This record gives sequence, C-alpha cells and structure tokens, in this order.
Amino acid sequence: MRKHKYNPIILMVSRVVSPFIMIFGLYVIFHGHYSPGGGFQGGTLLAAALLLIRLAAGFDIAQIQFKRILGTPLGSIGVLIYFGTGFLAMISGGEFLNYGFLPFAGFTEAGLRALGILMVEIGVGLAVMAILVAIYDDLLEGYPHD
Repeated sequence: MRKHKYNPIILMVSRVVSPFIMIFGLYVIFHGHYSPGGGFQGGTLLAAALLLIRLAAGFDIAQIQFKRILGTPLGSIGVLIYFGTGFLAMISGGEFLNYGFLPFAGFTEAGLRALGILMVEIGVGLAVMAILVAIYDDLLEGYPHD
C-alpha cells in the first residue's frame, strides 16, 4: 500500500481556517438562544474544525491537539452539564429544565431562563463535539495510521 503524503498547503490552510471555524462554533453556541443555532450546531462546527486538522495533518499528529482519550470524558461532562441544569431546577422546586427555578441569586426570572438555556447549550455543544470526534477516531481505530 502506498503511503499517503500530506500536502503542506492543505495543512497550512486547515491550520489557518480551523481557529475561525472554532470561533464561529463558539459564537453559535453562546448566541443560540438569541438567534438560530445552538448547542448541536455549534458542537458540529467545533468537531468539524478538529476533524479538519485530523484529515489534513494525519491521525497521529492531530492527537497532539485533541487526544483520542478525551472524547468520552468530554462528552460525559457535556451530558452532566445538561442534566445538572435540569436537576438544579428540580431540586429548587420546579420541573426538570424549568430554568426559572434555578437557584442563582441576583437574576430576574428572564435572566435565569437565559442563563439556563446557555448552560444547556454549552453542555450540548461540548457533548456533540466530543462524541463526533470520538466516533471519527473509533472508525479509524482498525486502520493503519501513517
């Protein structure tokens, strides 16, 4: 089998473009409750930026940026953030994910709802990003790397 050679131009362009994709992904996550978008869309953009580097630089080099072992724990942390937001509202007397009952002082009900939605969007974005990268890494597990 012929060894794949990586093009330095593609590698350079992907390294220049991927931070902007990540910034846009964070923007989509943090402004998802104000405009179209949110956690899932932002998480896929963050994953796309990481996968772009993996495709351009190769699996082994990309492991320096985001190690394979981080996928499952980060996905779990995202799910815990989502669940924790709902559980906080529930133990404060509201229903699961009723953000108006979050126990944070100094916020109006509208502020609590915006904060709760933001927390859920961050959890979903983190989980989606980590799980998509983990799926890609798991699909490559059986194949020889450069």
